Amino acid sequence: MNLKQMPKLRLGDLETSVPIVQGGMGVGISLSGLASAVANEGGIGVISTAGIGMLEPDFNRNFREANNRALRREIKKARQKTQGVIGVNIMVALTDFTDLLLASAEEGADIVFLGAGLPLKIPEFLLSGKNGRRAVKIVPIVSSARAAQLIFQYWARNYHHVPDGVVVEGPLAGGHLGFSREHINDPEYALEKILPGVIAAVQPYEESFGKSIPVIAAGGIFSGADIYRHLEAGAGGVQMATRFVATHECDAAPAFKETYVNCRQEDLVIIDSPVGLPGRAIKNKFLEMVSKGFKKPIKCPWKCLKTCDFTKSPYCIGAALTNAKNGILDKGFAFAGANTYRINAITTVKKLIDSLLSEYNLATGKSPVAVSPLR
Repeated sequence: MNLKQMPKLRLGDLETSVPIVQGGMGVGISLSGLASAVANEGGIGVISTAGIGMLEPDFNRNFREANNRALRREIKKARQKTQGVIGVNIMVALTDFTDLLLASAEEGADIVFLGAGLPLKIPEFLLSGKNGRRAVKIVPIVSSARAAQLIFQYWARNYHHVPDGVVVEGPLAGGHLGFSREHINDPEYALEKILPGVIAAVQPYEESFGKSIPVIAAGGIFSGADIYRHLEAGAGGVQMATRFVATHECDAAPAFKETYVNCRQEDLVIIDSPVGLPGRAIKNKFLEMVSKGFKKPIKCPWKCLKTCDFTKSPYCIGAALTNAKNGILDKGFAFAGANTYRINAITTVKKLIDSLLSEYNLATGKSPVAVSPLR
């Protein structure tokens, strides 16, 4: 296969053969299995830290230690399976955000993707590798040019350093969304509309710091043609999450993956998450019960999210997502992107990326590469 037909993604001294970042998916959907498989195919594989320790036996007693232990183990496992690029997704809203950031750097993650909040205050030694710690590439996730501008301006002023890249995520993404309900379906907030603004916000910092800072487009990207369209619009790469759930290597239970395969367009709904944000999910009996007023009293021993008031939450979203990850869908639900209904089979990571490459080549007008069918 001629991978040169799709541009490489460069983040500083890191380079991937395909410009595809596998989006981080908690709780436990993207761990070392999926991340290493994507990295082995030339993309950036990403481990999600959200709720990563919830399956540890001592999580209820010491969630910080459990999360830290589980993250370190998953990074080590990924490193044993691949020589490719491994990233870690960390929500800024996590109460153990700094612990997870330090663990990612210490265990040799190549990149950390920071979302669900503005990552303004960062341990400065991580940016330069001081004090014997390994420097790590830092890529914030934003949903507007204004957010990107705030982050880059703060870093430039306080650290004399800027992020190595930025992900701009549009409203067609799965999971928690960085948009108000009224903006989710507003064409003015579509990825195609906000991408140019983020590129423009980053460009002056490329010039002043003398380095390339790729903007990675995310949210609703489904096909190779979508990849081509966003690269032509100026993106340095794309982030895809939903497509990778329906792969054999995904770390979720088979029943979770089947919810994607069986999803219809009308099954995709916007919910009000207990953490105070809208989110896109696949409608099921659990969510229908919640919409009818179902409440399960919560005793929260850990307070994992800064934005979650467990005293007012109808259910624990961490527990619900963990149940779903394990295939217990009557006690949880699956977050999913707006194009989930277009998935009709579970495949391998290799076949999926081969298919995306073929579609990309068709979109460019070049001869398609030969690929195996998705089945």
